[in-house]
Order: sequence, then structure tokens, then C-alpha cells
Amino acid sequence: MYLITVLGNLLIILAVSSDFHLHTPMYFFLCNLSLVDICFTSTTVPKMLVNILIKNKVITYAGCITQLYFFIVFGLLDNFLLTVMAYDRFVAICHPLHYTIIMNPRLCVLLVCVSWIMIVSLFYCTSLGVYLSSAATHSSHSSAIASVMYTVVTPMLNPFIYSLRNEDIKGALKRFFGLAGIKITE
Repeated sequence: MYLITVLGNLLIILAVSSDFHLHTPMYFFLCNLSLVDICFTSTTVPKMLVNILIKNKVITYAGCITQLYFFIVFGLLDNFLLTVMAYDRFVAICHPLHYTIIMNPRLCVLLVCVSWIMIVSLFYCTSLGVYLSSAATHSSHSSAIASVMYTVVTPMLNPFIYSLRNEDIKGALKRFFGLAGIKITE
């Protein structure tokens, strides 16, 4: 599942960056979402796979804090980018004649930068509250299942949900791999 997540999201980044026709706000945000999904999954899954392989569940305090930091940052960034993507689709549907004026490249970059910046500030402001509050007791098995669903399954499905069923992305990938004349059946 981890390899599918990384490869699927890398294919989206590759398709969007290699095809000039996909240099639109929607695909710009999608490319950023794919990058964040790779980073989000990579914060926990490699360590989890090592733990399963060598049956060692030890993590250093510094490693735990570092992993938690990036997990929260990329998780929140994922949510902010989904919000920005929803705004982009709102403008495209509700104001189609003004879409190119409203969603200009400067605004797109600004929205992504703002997402990176209400994440860092939110993390530092709320992290104090997390460390000061006590952890509630949960079942470790149910917590593990929820963690896998959130950290692995959702980022793995994003490429399929947002783009691999999209004809523009399929066309860009075909052109990139030189398969423009070959018809891929669904």
C-alpha cells in the first residue's frame, strides 16, 4: 500500500509537471496535494514497516517528537490543500467567466504558501496544549487500525479519486510514456 501511495502520487506530479496543458490552478493544487500525501505517509509508514520486519517497537524520544511534528504538519497541510481545492472548484463552477481572473497564478501560489504558513503557526500554538493535556486511554488495536486507515489508505486513494480517473491526467501520462497511440481500457 505504501508503494502504491508513493508511485501513484509521483505519477500525478510527473504528469502535471510534464504537460503544459495541466498547468492550471486545479492541477497545481493537485500536484501539491500529491507531494504532501507522499510526505505524510512517509512520516510513519517506513518506521512502521521496520518495526514489523524486525519486531522492534522502540523509538527514541527525539525520533518520536520529530515524527509527531511532521505527521501533524503534513496532516494539517493535507486538510488545508483540500480546502483550497474546494475553493478552486467553487470559483470554477459558480464564477466560470471570471475563473481565470480570480484564480490567477499569484493567488494560487499565495493560497499554497498561506497553507504552509496557518499549518506552522497552528502547530506551534496547539502543540503546547497537546503536551499539557493528559492522554485518554484507548485500545491499542483500534488505535492502530485507525492510524493505518488515516495514514496509509487515504493518501493511497487520493491519486485514484482525484486524478487517475481524469482524462487529462491519463493523456499526460500517455504522452509522457510515449503511449499516445495506445488506448488504455478502464
